[in-house]
Order: sequence, then C-alpha cells, then structure tokens
Amino acid sequence: MLSTETTGLNPKDDVVLTISAFAVVDDSILIGDNFEHILLQYKYFHDNKLSNEFIIESKMEKLSEPEAIEKFINYLGNAVIVGHHIDFDVEMINASLERLGCGRLKNEALDIDIMYRKLQDITDKEFSLVELSEAFKIPISDRNSSADDAYTIALLFLKLKSRLRIK
Repeated sequence: MLSTETTGLNPKDDVVLTISAFAVVDDSILIGDNFEHILLQYKYFHDNKLSNEFIIESKMEKLSEPEAIEKFINYLGNAVIVGHHIDFDVEMINASLERLGCGRLKNEALDIDIMYRKLQDITDKEFSLVELSEAFKIPISDRNSSADDAYTIALLFLKLKSRLRIK
C-alpha cells in the first residue's frame, strides 16, 4: 500500500516530499513491515522560494531523494503496488527515477478507487479517500500524512479484496 505527499500535481515540475507504504500479505497488514521517509528537497524549496520548516522540524527519518528512492525500490521489490489514484503516485516516483537517470517502475499497480467503482458498477465518478473511508466506515485521521493514507488504503484494499472475492 503506497501513498506519497508531493509539492503539487505535476510530475514534471513538482517533487515527492514523503513516501509511505505498508506491506499486506494474504489478509493482514504487516505493521512492522513499513516504509516511511521524508525526501530532502532543498533545491526545490530554494528554487521556488518556499519554506522547508516542516521538514526540519519533523522527527521522521530524512533522506536525500536518491537515498530515499533507492531504499523505496529495494523495499518494494517486485510487489504489487496498491494505492488511491495510484497512477499519480507511480508517475511522481517515475519522475524521481528519471531525474536520477534510472528506469521506470515496472510493478503491477492496483487502484482502490477503480476497485470500488467496479464493486459498485460506477463508471462516471471518482471517489476521494474520505468518501471511500466513509463508505466502509473506516475512521479518518485528523493528521494528513502519507503514512496515515497508506494505512487507510491498506484497510480499504482488504475490504475491497474480500467483497470482490480476490485471492
């Protein structure tokens, strides 16, 4: 289960600030098998005259973009990536990989929004993470972080997997 926090919505101009993921095996979220890092993006903040106070003040481990991306790729291995509107997260990570002169992710990806729309037979609407959480009565954290979102995505995935009868 993957979630990123980014500076914006354009993979060419924006950067990844945090990457969080939880492993799911069979029908269990492996809390101890997780990934959560802040990517130091000082150049982006400097070039755009933005404050990076939240990065400096955070207690999370901070790594340079190359270190964080390498650790994430090693953590991910050949696992299936699951997320909410996952194409965006994958494109943001691919943009980081391209900046580092590397290839692109080749992992299979599943989107919980698409899974939900398939379950409900809805083709003309996308659902927010909050809407999906409300539909399955999963409490939403007051904190907005990629780790909270990744955990919520994991819970939603397990519920959707069960309802769609996916092994």
